[in-house]
Amino acid sequence: MRNTTDLYAQIIKTQAKSLGFDFCGIAKAEFLEEEAPKLEAWLHENYHGKMAYMANHFDKRLDPTKLVDGAKTVVSLIYNYFPEKKLPEKEEDFKIAKYAYGQDYHHVIKDKLKRLLEILRDEIGEFGGRAFVDSAPVMERQWAQKTGIGWLGKNSLLLNRQMGSFFFLAELIIDLEVTADPPMVKDYCGTCTRCIDACPTDAIVQPGVVDGSKCISYFTIELKEEIPQDVKGKFENWVFGCDICQDVCPWNRFSKPHQEPKFDPHPDMMNFNRKDWEEITEATFNKVFSKSAVKRAKFSGFLRNLRFLQQ
Repeated sequence: MRNTTDLYAQIIKTQAKSLGFDFCGIAKAEFLEEEAPKLEAWLHENYHGKMAYMANHFDKRLDPTKLVDGAKTVVSLIYNYFPEKKLPEKEEDFKIAKYAYGQDYHHVIKDKLKRLLEILRDEIGEFGGRAFVDSAPVMERQWAQKTGIGWLGKNSLLLNRQMGSFFFLAELIIDLEVTADPPMVKDYCGTCTRCIDACPTDAIVQPGVVDGSKCISYFTIELKEEIPQDVKGKFENWVFGCDICQDVCPWNRFSKPHQEPKFDPHPDMMNFNRKDWEEITEATFNKVFSKSAVKRAKFSGFLRNLRFLQQ
């Protein structure tokens, strides 16, 4: 006869799948001892650039019990966003990271996580916990590896053998004891260095370590001031985010189109050419990106990015 913690694990995985999550792994909520010196060194090198929030809540990033009182379990989840059709990507076209094609994932996935918590409480009984999707100091990729659903690639992203890396990560941190999965200990990247070789700004400073302050995504989304001239001509027309290190990754040959209508791009975007982008008005920007993560850059930031690419 199976024990209760095994049963909880099965219920969580079954219900996560029913809500569209592709993978679900479970780990014991504990201090991430191995990650502490790595995070400290990364911050010490100023690889977070102007992302001051990355240096905040150091203890909370490493210890889930500081985010949820009495936390016993971290549930790590994968949700696919690989598009069926890419936006036009001719050499002269401006490009947007695939994760931002559709509606803002924070809202779409948070709603699913809240629903998952409701279903689990109905099936299991009352328990405490919180849902996270890139919304708090949670080391998502490290937890995902600890729950066995992937490994950290040389580009520091989580890779999954069945799906590659075009997916969102999300977590439930709960005070319920659940049987944990074995961690992913094997690195399936081998000697491949395609992501390192392809990065036009040399942001991947060593396998698994990214200097965030050199990343095209950082310049086009996080940086609020003018983009420095020393990276001029290196963006390969990425106007919001960047997928280069994922596009060249051999594991992404296994990517399959997502089944989430909310992640489909606004119809107008599919026909945008370079001229349309160059002449975009604030009204068009607000219409096309009304629910998109692109709004994070604001219209003024988007124009700054366009100007930089046109210089």
